[in-house]
Amino acid sequence: MKKKILGLLRESEGFISGQMISDKLGVSRTAIWKYINALKEDGYEIESISRRGYKIVSSPDILTYEEVEKFLETKYIGRDLVYLSDVDSTNNYVKNIAYSKNEGTVVVAEQQLSGKGRLGRQWTSPSHKGIYMSILLKPSLDPTKVAKLTLIGAAAVYKALSDIDIEAKIKWPNDIVISGKKVCGILTEMSCELNIINHIIMGIGINVNLDDYDIPAELRDKATSLKVLTGNAYNRRELLAIILNHFEKLYDSFKNDLNLEETINICKEHSAILNKEVQIIQGNNIRTGKAIDINNEGELIVEFDNGIETVFSGEISVRGLNGYV
Repeated sequence: MKKKILGLLRESEGFISGQMISDKLGVSRTAIWKYINALKEDGYEIESISRRGYKIVSSPDILTYEEVEKFLETKYIGRDLVYLSDVDSTNNYVKNIAYSKNEGTVVVAEQQLSGKGRLGRQWTSPSHKGIYMSILLKPSLDPTKVAKLTLIGAAAVYKALSDIDIEAKIKWPNDIVISGKKVCGILTEMSCELNIINHIIMGIGINVNLDDYDIPAELRDKATSLKVLTGNAYNRRELLAIILNHFEKLYDSFKNDLNLEETINICKEHSAILNKEVQIIQGNNIRTGKAIDINNEGELIVEFDNGIETVFSGEISVRGLNGYV
C-alpha cells in the first residue's frame, strides 16, 4: 500500500487530497495518514496542507525499485529489485533465493555487514554511501566460460562511469580503478552440477559517496571513492540504473551469440595494466612479467622471461610493481 500511495503522489502534478487517495485505493483516511508518516520515516519529504492534501517535495537517496525505475531502460535486469537496508552480503542473500527467482533479479543493500571480495577479502560497505548489489544470472553456458562474465560486469561499470564523465580504468579481471586506486570490485560466484550451471551471482561493490574517513587507513593508498576523487556527491540511483542498462546489453550480446567483442575491446582499450610490468600472484608464488594482451576468451596474456603464457583469473591476483596497479 505504501508503494501505491507513493505512486499516486508522484503522478500528481501538485497536491492530491487524502479523500482522493482513499477513493482510489479503498483505504481509510487514517490508514493513509499512517502510510504517509511511514514514507516520511523512509526519508521522503511530503508537504501536507489541510483541505488540499499531500504533495511530495523530495525523495531520499535510497536504492529502492521505486527510486531506480525512472532511470532503468532494461527489459529484465533489475526489474525484480530486492531492496535491503542491511545484509551480511548481497551475494549470500541471492544464494538463498536463487532457485525461486528469475534471471535478472538484483539484490541491493544500503549496507553490507560482512561484504567480501575475491579470495575472501573484506569489502568495506558504509551505509547509504555506496552501491552494493548482486545480479542473479542463469545462462545456458559451459561452466568453464563463466570467468568471462566478470569482464562484462567490469565493462558495464566502466561505461556507466564514462556516462557521468568519470574516466576510469579496468584492472583485469574484476576491479575498476581511478588514479591508480580501486573504486569498484566485482565478485562472480557460480553454482553448477557437472556441466550444467544452476546459477551465477555477480556481486558489484562501488565506493560512490564515501568520505575519506570511511575508508580504513590501511587501505587509503590503494582504495578511494568517486566523491573523494572529484569532490562531488553522485546520484546513486541513477548510477545503479546506468550500470544495469549497460550490463544487460553486453550480457545479452554474449548470451545470445557468445559475442564478447565489445566487452573485450572495452577491457583492452581502457586497461590499467596492459603494456605494464605486473606481478602475478598465486598463493605464495609471485612472478613478474609484462601484461601484453587480453584474448578473445577474456584471459590475460603475460610475457615472462621464459616465454608468453595465458593467465586465467581464478585464484590469481595481479598487482603493479610499485603499487596496486
